[in-house]
Order: sequence, then C-alpha cells, then structure tokens
Amino acid sequence: MFASRAQGKASEAETPDSRAGPDPHAQLNPQQRAAALHADDGPLLVIAGAGSGKTNTLAHRVAHLIERGADPRTILLLTFSRRAAREMIRRVERLVASSPALRMQQAAATLTWAGTFHAVGARLLREFAPRIGLDPDFTIHDREDSADLMNLVRHERGLASTAKRFPAKGTCLAIYSRVVNGQEQLGRVLGTLFPWCAAWEEELRTLFGAYVDAKQMQNVLDYDDLLLYWSEMMSAPAIAAELGARFRHVLVDEYQDTNRLQAAVLLALKPDGRGLTVVGDDAQSIYAFRGATVRNILEFPARFDPPAAQVALEQNYRSTQPLLDAANAVIALAPERFAKTLVSGRDGVRPVLLSVADEAAQARYVVDDVLAQREAGIALQAQAVLFRTSHHSLRLELELARRNVPFVKFGGLKFLESAHVKDVLACLRWADNPRDRIAGLRVLLLLPGVGPRTAARTLDGVAAAADPALGLDRFEMGPTRSEHWAAMQRLLVDLRRPDAPWPGALGSVRLWYEPLLEQRYEDAAMRSVDLRTLESIAGTYATRERFLTELTLDPPDATSDEAGDPLRDEEYLTLSTIHSAKGREWHSVYVLNVVDGCVPSDLGAGTQADLEEERRLLYVAMTRAKEQLRLVAPQRFYIRQQAAEGDRHVYATRTRFIPQALDRFFELRAWPDPVPDTREVHAPACAPLALDIAAKMRGMWRTTP
Repeated sequence: MFASRAQGKASEAETPDSRAGPDPHAQLNPQQRAAALHADDGPLLVIAGAGSGKTNTLAHRVAHLIERGADPRTILLLTFSRRAAREMIRRVERLVASSPALRMQQAAATLTWAGTFHAVGARLLREFAPRIGLDPDFTIHDREDSADLMNLVRHERGLASTAKRFPAKGTCLAIYSRVVNGQEQLGRVLGTLFPWCAAWEEELRTLFGAYVDAKQMQNVLDYDDLLLYWSEMMSAPAIAAELGARFRHVLVDEYQDTNRLQAAVLLALKPDGRGLTVVGDDAQSIYAFRGATVRNILEFPARFDPPAAQVALEQNYRSTQPLLDAANAVIALAPERFAKTLVSGRDGVRPVLLSVADEAAQARYVVDDVLAQREAGIALQAQAVLFRTSHHSLRLELELARRNVPFVKFGGLKFLESAHVKDVLACLRWADNPRDRIAGLRVLLLLPGVGPRTAARTLDGVAAAADPALGLDRFEMGPTRSEHWAAMQRLLVDLRRPDAPWPGALGSVRLWYEPLLEQRYEDAAMRSVDLRTLESIAGTYATRERFLTELTLDPPDATSDEAGDPLRDEEYLTLSTIHSAKGREWHSVYVLNVVDGCVPSDLGAGTQADLEEERRLLYVAMTRAKEQLRLVAPQRFYIRQQAAEGDRHVYATRTRFIPQALDRFFELRAWPDPVPDTREVHAPACAPLALDIAAKMRGMWRTTP
C-alpha cells in the first residue's frame, strides 16, 4: 500500500515559532537563539537532537542573515528533499513578513537557491556546461533507467553470458554508486561490502568504463554524476572562486546524511568555512548504505582553523522525559559521539520492554494493544509500528488483515516507478535528447510489432545520423508499422518545437499513449487517472526541464502525495521501516523484533562502524514516540528451511544495545498467551501457510472488535 503524507507530522511543527511582534526570534529557546543569531561569520555546527526544532532554528538563521543585510539570492540552502526546501522557504517568508525591519524587503526575500544537493547540482551544471565541455541539454536518468543502461552495456560486453553468474544490473549499479559517492577504491568496496563479487573486479572495472562511455555518447547523467561533475567542476579555481563569491552564505540541513562528495563540494565552496552553517545530529546518521558517512559531521569542527563553533540543541519538543531518558541511555553507550542530553518539559510513563513468545504472539499483542488504544481515544493514524527490515512486518500484516485493521506500509512502489508513468516521461525525455538510448528503447517497445532487435536497429540508425533529432524524423520503419511509427514521429516533432506549450505537451503525450495503454493493461482506466494526476503535478512547474529534473531527483512516493487517495480508509495504522520513519513522529510507537539478529541486523553488523549505525537506528526508532513506546522482543523465531533440513525454532536474546544496566529506564513486561499457539511447533512444514490462509478466510466473516 502507498505511504501517505499524513503518516506523521514533523516535530518542528510543534516547536516555538514567532508569528508576530517586534522580534521574530523572541520565542526561540536559548540554544536555538544562540544558533540562529550566531554573529560570527566563521563555520558553525548546530548539533540538533531529535525533536529539538532544527528546521525552525535553521529558518530563523536564514531570516537573521537577511536581517543583517544578506541578499536572499546569495544564500544557498541545501536540503535532502524538495518538501524540506519548500517548507524552509515558507517559514523564512513568514518570519520576514513578521519582522517590522524586513517588511519592506519581503518581496525580495524568496530563496532562489534552495533545494536538494542533486537539484542544485543539476542547475549549476546546466549553467556552466559550456565552460566544462558538457552539453547543457543532458537528460538525467533515475535509478531504474541507470540500471537498465548498465544492463545494456553488460550485455554488449558479453558479461551476461559468462560461465559463472555475473552480478546483476542492480548490484553493478550499487557498486558503481558506492565507489563514486564514497570516493573509495573499487577493490576496497568489493572487499568490504560486496565480497561475493570480488572475483569480478577486472570485469567490473571494464564494465564501469564502458558505462561511462555510454552515458557520454547518449548525453545522459545519472544520479551520482550530478554530485561528481559538480565536485570536479569545483576543482577549477576560477569556477570555485566565482561560486564561492556568489553564495555568501551556505546552509546545510541533515548534514549527518552527506557523503564524501557532498562534503567535498561544501569545502570547495567555503574552504575557510566563512558563511558555512551545517545542522545535523550524529546520533541519527543511519544512511551508510546510500554512501553517507557519520565522519563528515564528527570531523567537521576540526576541518577549519580555528575549529568551527558548536551549538547543541537539547530541548526536545516531541517526547516525554521518561522516553528521552531511555533514548539518552541507549545512545550514551556509543563510543564516539557529540555529547548532548535531550530534555523535555513533559512527564510521562517509562517505555515498555516487552518479552513475547514468538512472532505470532508479537503480532497478536501489537494488534490487541493498537485496538485498545484506539478505544481509549488514540486514533490509528496516531500510532505506528516500526521495524528494521521490510519483511519483519509480514506476520503482523496478516494479523491486521485478519482483524480488518486498515494499514499503510511506508515503502514499496513509488509513483514514478509505475510502468505507465515511466512510459509517458520517457517520451518527453527522448524528445529532449534523441541520443538517450534507454528512453528511446522504452518508447519504441510501446509500438505494436516492435521488438528489442527492431528497436535496437532503429536506435543505431538514429545514432548514426549527424543530427540525431533529424535522423529520428527521417528514419523509415517497415510498412507494417508505418501508422504507429508516423504518429510517434509527429508527436516527437511537436514536442521538440521551441514553442511547445507546457504543460500542454504532457497532455499531447497522454492522448497519444492512451490507446496503447488500453491494449497493454486491464486496469487502463485507473492508470489513465494517474496520468491526469501527473498533468496536474506538471502544472506546478514553470518548464518541462524543471519538471523532469526535479521529479527524477526527488519523486513523490505515490499519487496520493500530490493528489490524495479517495479510495483510502478514513483511518489507518502506519507500518514503516526505521529508515523511512526518520523525521516523523507518532503518539504511540511499537518497535518489532528488538533482539540480536534483527536489531542489530546480522547483515548490518559486519564491522564496528556498522554496529554503531545499528545502535543509531534503534535510537531513531525510540525518538519517534511522543507519549508511549513499546519495544517488543520475541523469544524465538520459526525458521522455514529446505525440506531435507526441516523447519525449526531459533531462540533470540534481547538486543545488546539495551544491556541489563539500562533496565531501570524501562518497564519490563512479559505478554502471557492464555491459549498456547502450538501450530508452528507440531504442524508439518507446509501446515502454517494453510492455517494462516484458513484464519484469514475465517476473519472475513468475523465481526471486528
């Protein structure tokens, strides 16, 4: 099920915020005020604890810079999502409007350079493209397109038909991305993160070189190139000096989530740190799998001489003090961190550390407690169940379905990953860049009677033309396909016209595509609604280029993110991985499988650095709760294995991140089950699934409590 923007409100919405009065910063707490009004232009690190109002503080800092005379056009604000950038702009504009000293400047107070690292990088690369030898009309591949191009090159190099299994396209792209973003040697990445691929090092090196050549020939950049090219561009002294002077102030949100390339860009922009402010929390650095490194924030002060100033935000506006005491105790065991202790002005109950027999009991307990809280006035949408890995919730999902409890699982297929949406976007991208082989292949394969070989020959013919755009217009397809081919050619010609209306061009693509949509999908009517929603989204962008760029770099999770979902139940429980829950909050939070092997994950604890990130994951999960927190620890897990080995139970121990010395911060409970569940112990290997299905069928006729 799709995730919703109503999944949980960001904590900053509940922090003090001035809406009127002579001093727009009057309601900041002393720590927030010290960060927002920091007068020294030297580098500043704001260590923002969970729920401490970092977004609010950063917005006040931007407003303060404008108060001091900074031109908003010289302020570069870097975030990790489009939504965060929009929220920051909104808050700054509201603060400026509330300040008597700034009302005259309100019209000019818009932050023209606020966005994600990748979106800002794309804008700068288009601007400086002629100076660095890049075609400014490049198109940007999303992850799926990049994997497809990697796979195309993989086949061309004969690596898909090796005697031994060669890494799949997704694995190849993940290795490539880690090398680029982490600025690490291929051999080291293979040895530490992909040891099963280490034997293919030379072949991978050749593959990646060919992949780079293919991108260059097709005038496409992938997600990683936007940072790599920006970083390399900054190695030119003249460009670095020009951009450093243009952006007098650079502010970065969520600095703990940056990778080495992003840190290198910042240091190139502000080598002495003047005008540089970064905000983050080392205790919430949980994205190493994306190339982020906690070293960036831990080592930030020492990168400058004198070291960067530091301000810690420790006042928490989200959770009760007993919840914070437990979270503080868990993270205090980390061997390396910035010292801070979160405090709250609200009392409450201690978090519960609950022992249950197994995963089945865990699922029954969670549903029982969720429904009991609902009866006590805590809506389903104010509750969430978090877990380390997506499959940890499968047993719970079955129990929720059996008892007719609606839920939304955060994750899964994103809106722009839907095949019909990608088809339409591919038309726009191919029209913009006829050399984009992946976009062209996707469009050609939509045509009836066109297979991969015909499409490949067509693309080869187009690429051989001196001008690929003219080559596409003049290329002749066989007579059996002339009707569809001619219609597609007319569409692409219209899309390439300089005066092509926007977003009307997207409507033209939809009208051409809908007959093909009806032939390809049984649910064509529902998919057509998605395309009309895409048109309404397109209307919020000034140009086609901005639309394609920003949606590729920061897509909405689902149609409902932009247009709402009329089919969704009026209330629902949120299920989410811990990674996806970061930045969210709920009244009551349940964390599943708080045992060694799950938290920390066996697969995520190979090194001490990996283990520390697992500790931070538990800390992030705990600090999502506002009033009630339940950490659930099954004592055993039922493992389905090969028939020859038989199924068995494995016994688990409580997570090592909560040793007995921390028991005083928790209420220790065991959840008794008056009717022992013996199905998994005595039933044959195939029985549990049959019993689960039978239980689900019975649940269809049962009255929900």
